[in-house]
Amino acid sequence: MKESALWYFIQDQLLQQRPVVFLCVLESVGSSPGRQGFKMAVTENELHGSIGGGIMEHKFVELARDLIRKNKEEAIVKKQVHLKNSSYQSGMICSGEQTVVVYRVQEKPEDILVIASAIEKNISGTLSLSQTGISFSTSSNADEHIAFEKKSETEWSYKEKTGFRNFLYIIGGGHVSLAFSKLMYGMDFYIQVFDDRPELNTLMKNECVHEKHIADYHRIAEFIPEGKNSYVVIMTFGYRSDTVVLHELIRKNFRYLGLLGSKAKVSKMIEELHQQNFEEEYIKKLHSPIGIQIKSQTPEEIAISIAAEIIMEKNSI
Repeated sequence: MKESALWYFIQDQLLQQRPVVFLCVLESVGSSPGRQGFKMAVTENELHGSIGGGIMEHKFVELARDLIRKNKEEAIVKKQVHLKNSSYQSGMICSGEQTVVVYRVQEKPEDILVIASAIEKNISGTLSLSQTGISFSTSSNADEHIAFEKKSETEWSYKEKTGFRNFLYIIGGGHVSLAFSKLMYGMDFYIQVFDDRPELNTLMKNECVHEKHIADYHRIAEFIPEGKNSYVVIMTFGYRSDTVVLHELIRKNFRYLGLLGSKAKVSKMIEELHQQNFEEEYIKKLHSPIGIQIKSQTPEEIAISIAAEIIMEKNSI
């Protein structure tokens, strides 16, 4: 479920003058099923989204419905620890903990629509929660994607950036590129694909990217910005074009740079990099042969292996 759907659901309940309670995981530690930023909406008869599931979520749903029944408007911030011997125990034993806000929505439908629309369109901004309610600003100057601060039981703030967090650049628009794009499109990546073949069938069929570009591989570095949230995958038509792209990009600083190819091909390319005096520090950063080694054969299996490696890198601390 895309997060915008949850906000549209909340807006629809408000338009129909039905009470709706918003839940959000403000903070999570350790092996908590509900990670920071997980969200949920609860009405008397419906649920939308999730804050982690299990008995813990069930208890929060009951708390939300109790607010509706008693017509309470305060925001409740509740800590849950997933251990049996804790005074904040949640009923789960996975050893983590999470802090959740339970808030009966008081905002106007048009205010919620602004949030839903911004998230759907990946507009950069800041979603803010506090004891006074929910707000949204098109400003997003904070360094952290999510920040939670609690000064007291009644004074706290939660801020979350909206818009894409990560940027994926796929160099090559062939069959693996098409399968890979379809797999990554549902994740938090703004995806661009590049190829130097204007009439390439698989590129024209690819509707799971945000941008498609016909580019000269000798100038590819002009189109791919460096950054800690930039992920680059090289999978062009052949050895020569792969070599051109790799030489253009290998000295740039990306979060991830991967090259699709057999062990023999990759070994030869790396040997050539050494012969041409490319620095070892850059060569070591290259992920190749690309992907988690699961003996992939089809384009779809290869796509899964690459996606798994990128997710592992993205979620590493």
